[in-house]
Amino acid sequence: MTPDAGITLPDYHGGSLVNLMSTLTTALGGTSPYAPLTALPPQALADARHVVLLVVDGLGHDFLLGCDSVLRRHLRSPLTSVFPSTTASAIPTFLTGLAPQQHGLTGWHMYFREIGAIAAPLPFRVRAGRHSLRDAGVTPATLFGLTPLFDRLSLPCHVVSPKHIIHSDFNVALSGKATRHGYETLDEMFALIAECLRSDAPRSYVHAYWPQLDSLAHEYGIHSPQVAEAFAALDAGFARLVGVARDSGSRVIVTADHGFIDTSAEETIDLDDHPGLRETLLLPLCGEPRMAYAYVRAGRETQFENYIRENLTDRVHLLKSADILQQGWLGPGEAHPALRDRLGDYVLIPRGRTILRDWLKGEARHTHIGVHGGLTAAEMIVPLVVAPLPES
Repeated sequence: MTPDAGITLPDYHGGSLVNLMSTLTTALGGTSPYAPLTALPPQALADARHVVLLVVDGLGHDFLLGCDSVLRRHLRSPLTSVFPSTTASAIPTFLTGLAPQQHGLTGWHMYFREIGAIAAPLPFRVRAGRHSLRDAGVTPATLFGLTPLFDRLSLPCHVVSPKHIIHSDFNVALSGKATRHGYETLDEMFALIAECLRSDAPRSYVHAYWPQLDSLAHEYGIHSPQVAEAFAALDAGFARLVGVARDSGSRVIVTADHGFIDTSAEETIDLDDHPGLRETLLLPLCGEPRMAYAYVRAGRETQFENYIRENLTDRVHLLKSADILQQGWLGPGEAHPALRDRLGDYVLIPRGRTILRDWLKGEARHTHIGVHGGLTAAEMIVPLVVAPLPES
């Protein structure tokens, strides 16, 4: 696939979340194998006493453009997310500084050959039965093999995240040496960040994460009143934080892991309705409803391709996983040794607002209005907000 109307690919050459993390890593005294962010070079942060990265889950660039807000007034540039445009791939980039090509986490549901199972890496549990991988004696350190960014920085680091996930297996593993702070409300989150900015430390790095916008967009849609109300509260807290940052000589950077589109039941492809396609698959579809990895039975490749082309070609892009890997969709450089296993044989990318669903027996079915993971601009492009704005 080459970029065409409706397709936005990551810009790893200076315009993506990977490049933002390169800028931050370099500015904070570390090293990165990637180009820095063109819109925010490391020297733009040289005078910042403390540096805050606030990740607002689900805050797309086009959504922010539609909101008269303090956040929009501090908007510096659009960025692209990573591929796929989802929390499960972008959050590891924020926490390790690595592109998906290197960290190897490719979606909400992944097939891990190392444990012979499909698992969700963020909640760190198997898909069937939702049991913790810890109960099977598996740890994120042994399964992922990743070094947290915080452990490569010599200055004090802090992670601010909701209390119910701050000490999760995934967060503990990828927070490394950083001090973890849990919060229950949005006001508590901003108070914790402000406390870090007012500290006596000569310099520090604060990573903060707010998931509520994403949760509400999934349930009610990105343009719902519920999302608008949550955004207004976020914006008010951000406005107060800007003053603290200015007073302490610090810099606050706000971005997101992905944006959103809204979909509907009529735009859902359920594999229950396509037994001819399901019988070609060795495993259930992995990845995301907006971007799925297909593991095809040996000798059934032609049958699989023909079924897609004859029945779903107007609703789904069909690509070979080896091709997107070769074309650098997951990032530049040498690939994670397990990446080929984690991409399956084919990638199915729904067109327009279509989603793919492949439910397991016994799995609780649910519907989401807001979705992400695909290649539309609304999903792929996120904002770069910087406060106080550096001089150009």
